[in-house]
Parts: sequence; C-alpha cells; structure tokens
Amino acid sequence: MTRTIFFDMDGTIADLYGVDGWLADLINKDVRPYREAKALVNLQALARVLNRLQRQGNRVEVISWLAKNSTAEYDERVAETKRAWLAKHLASVRFDAINIVAYGTAKQTFIHTKNDILFDDEEQNRNNWTGEAHNVHNIINTLKSL
Repeated sequence: MTRTIFFDMDGTIADLYGVDGWLADLINKDVRPYREAKALVNLQALARVLNRLQRQGNRVEVISWLAKNSTAEYDERVAETKRAWLAKHLASVRFDAINIVAYGTAKQTFIHTKNDILFDDEEQNRNNWTGEAHNVHNIINTLKSL
C-alpha cells in the first residue's frame, strides 16, 4: 500500500523548543533557534527507514509551520533555514515535498490518500488528520512496522 509519510519539524524531529532563548529569538526575528535545533530522533536510523520506505514506493514530505506573527522577509529566512537543517541532518533523504507554510495552516489539507501518516507533536494537528497520526514517541519503531 503506497502512502505519504508527513513530518512536522519543530518539536517532532527538531528540538526548536530546547534551544535556549528560542521564543525571544523568534519574537526578534532571529533564525538562530531553527539553525541550532538538535535532533529529537536518531537521524541516521530515520534516514535509513525513510529511504527503505521510499524504495517501496512511499512518499516522504515535511509540513512545517513558519513563526507566529511573522513578516514575509522573516518567513523567507525561516523557510531557507529549515530547508538547510533538513539538508544537513537528513542529507540522504530526498523529500518528495518540503512544505513550509504559514503558522496555523491546516495540515490535513496536504493529505493525498486515507493511508497517509502524520508525525506531529501538536495534538490538534493529529486530531484533525483524517489518516493515521502519531505523536513524537517511537517514530522509528512505528515506521519500521510499515
């Protein structure tokens, strides 16, 4: 069964909220927390399982929100920084799409089929998802079971 596996970034695979001073930086339109965020999962293991799933015909996409109360210029810098984080930390994964969207965008609008899966730390996003949705616990084990 072919599906798309979607990942949120902040709080799901990237520890934005663990960066000291993250909120003040976002308010001050500084991209530092997005750049310095540590991984929340073993990225080598994640890359291996995502590459296997793609070889089996599945798609892999990112849906990540921009900062709240942002500007167009800051949005552009944040999107560029998030793409650079993915390229650095998951270099072997060829994402089918990287959707960096306005804060609060309904993630369920990105669903391709009822079999699609979302990994997201935001409970509301998981509750609104019409496919299979998971929180951030056991991402790799969940993917290995597919």
